[in-house]
Amino acid sequence: MSRRTEGGAPRRASEGHDRAELSPRDKWITIFGRKPVLEALNDPALTVAKVVVADNAGGDSLDEILSTARRVGTPVERATATRVKWLAGNGKQDQGVVADVDAPRMTPLQNFLRHRGRKPTQVFLLDGVTNPGNVGMILRTATGAGFDGVVLPRAGTPHVGPLVIKASAGVAFQAPIVNAPTATGAVDAFREAGYEIYGLSARSQRSLFRTELAPRAVFVLGGETHGISVRTDTDLRIPLHNGVESLNVAVAAAVVAFEVANRR
Repeated sequence: MSRRTEGGAPRRASEGHDRAELSPRDKWITIFGRKPVLEALNDPALTVAKVVVADNAGGDSLDEILSTARRVGTPVERATATRVKWLAGNGKQDQGVVADVDAPRMTPLQNFLRHRGRKPTQVFLLDGVTNPGNVGMILRTATGAGFDGVVLPRAGTPHVGPLVIKASAGVAFQAPIVNAPTATGAVDAFREAGYEIYGLSARSQRSLFRTELAPRAVFVLGGETHGISVRTDTDLRIPLHNGVESLNVAVAAAVVAFEVANRR
């Protein structure tokens, strides 16, 4: 077992039970590459569940990873190089090592909806946001603003890997990530649970700053190229001046997040 423990208030028994039943992809963020893995092992704020090393890997940098894992009590497994590449989801940059890092606030959509119940809840849903830098910045902004979740559909959203983690400045491990298969399915589930689905659109006549927002709200952030593809209930615009037509999706997310935070 790792020497690290999660800080903050203890989880309720039901939360711990739910977490025990989660699939690995809903409990851990898998990172790859020797430098990221070593940095995670040396970070006292992170809990590394295990390290997996390719059976043909070697070198001084790997020796340092192995010695650090022993020092902090993190299990190390050996696997074929092919399996390590598969675990990394990357064919070129795994460098023969991957690690599973605990993401204590990450959860599948059905668990999230069950635990939130009827409580006021604000969530971002990424609909085709493909740039890892944007995803990372949105995770950082949403976490800092106190949003309750960021829905990352597995279809069309980058894996939370080194590029996303770097853009989030490491906040991705503590972000309230909500996993869902597709954006369309997530919207349907939220709507059925009684959430208002807001879209951000420059064509809307309703200003974000002049609209009363529902206490349980999903703010859909459309992709960099094609915008929003899912059906929304209400579209809102961020008023812009001097001929500026739109904002970068991560910047737009920051505007929404702190407008919501300010209203709290």
